[in-house]
Amino acid sequence: MHSWPVQDAKARFSELLETSLAEGPQLVTKHGKAAAVLVPIRQWDALQSAGKRALKQVLLDPAAPTGIAVPARGGLKLRRV
Repeated sequence: MHSWPVQDAKARFSELLETSLAEGPQLVTKHGKAAAVLVPIRQWDALQSAGKRALKQVLLDPAAPTGIAVPARGGLKLRRV
């Protein structure tokens, strides 16, 4: 990943964009510290979809720190109709 100072990124944005599309993510620094990353849209979409889980998966995951107690099923007494 190539590093671009913010001044260069602003002045040469088209080049930054083309480099990102050709070589992958590009780091933009501000005062010598990492500030942002320019990522091609295909890679961004892949990252976004990889991080999403269905609500059912989250609730049924025993290691998930949701704080929601899921009661055991089948232990209820049924009334006569």
